[in-house]
Amino acid sequence: MANHKSALKRIRSNRAKQLRNKYQHKTTRNAVRDLRAATEKKDAEEMFTKVISMLDKLAKKNIIHKNKASNLKSKLTKHVAAL
Repeated sequence: MANHKSALKRIRSNRAKQLRNKYQHKTTRNAVRDLRAATEKKDAEEMFTKVISMLDKLAKKNIIHKNKASNLKSKLTKHVAAL
């Protein structure tokens, strides 16, 4: 266990950040799943802009790698265009 006050605070803040990152990542994964399941082009296009924004934010905060975000955006773009 930590011996210093600052180390205890670091443990608390790391846990809070971990929970926040996990929530954002899971929310984005669910949004990607819903977009892939969409069958209506109009609905998919509306969801597409939101999902792209979510992926960019995750990549910016280093929750996911920027190349992973780019690959997902590319695949989702093809999917929406094919509807």
